[in-house]
Amino acid sequence: MGGITEDTLYQGRVTLFQPEKGFRASTDSLILAAALPEKPGGDALEVGCGCGAALLTAAFRLSQMRVTGVDIDERMTSLAQQSVSSNQFEDRVCVETGNAAEWVRDKENRFDVVFANPPYFEPGRISAPGAEKAGAYLESLSLDGWIKAMAFAAKPRAPVVIIHRAAELARILSVLDRLTGEITVLPIASRHGEEARRVLVRGRKGLKRGQVHLLAPLLTHTVEGQASSELNAVRHGEAINW
Repeated sequence: MGGITEDTLYQGRVTLFQPEKGFRASTDSLILAAALPEKPGGDALEVGCGCGAALLTAAFRLSQMRVTGVDIDERMTSLAQQSVSSNQFEDRVCVETGNAAEWVRDKENRFDVVFANPPYFEPGRISAPGAEKAGAYLESLSLDGWIKAMAFAAKPRAPVVIIHRAAELARILSVLDRLTGEITVLPIASRHGEEARRVLVRGRKGLKRGQVHLLAPLLTHTVEGQASSELNAVRHGEAINW
């Protein structure tokens, strides 16, 4: 099974327990948390929370909201719950184990914000990853089904926010276009002039179709290879203005 490490995010303000090997907290998790709007007194949901990197940082940022995370991997949800306790978030953060498509069935129109960093590859599309990474990198639910589960759980007009591979943008938009409106895409690139490898995509449930807003890219590094001011702001727990 491998060991567990105790790490911190947001300059030591958030504690995270995570596997020593396999998928670990990444810039994607922090960017996703930074992309979420806060609705005081409301409820947020992360579909596929893993060990809780985005979940815990989102809970820290959205300090006036209740936050729920669900994941199919019981070992990951156990680690996420351990982190919830360590950060003393028990009064407003809940972690549950289950398949997203089944878990949301009795939770239609319940959440004010729904977010996810879905697994990046379909089984059979890439060489099999190591056992430690399989749960994080391979879809247990198709991306289409993942997005539909997210939208199902969101309240009408609530934002649905995803970070994913830029190569899957067309696939993401084809589903969101049927379920949401006011779609906004924020490409994420390492440096000026480089191709975006990630995209943040946000849509609002049930709104009429409209034009898709494609923003200028968020750059994570300078030409010299240093972390950009935008990335440093995300690492400090600040919101992305998009």
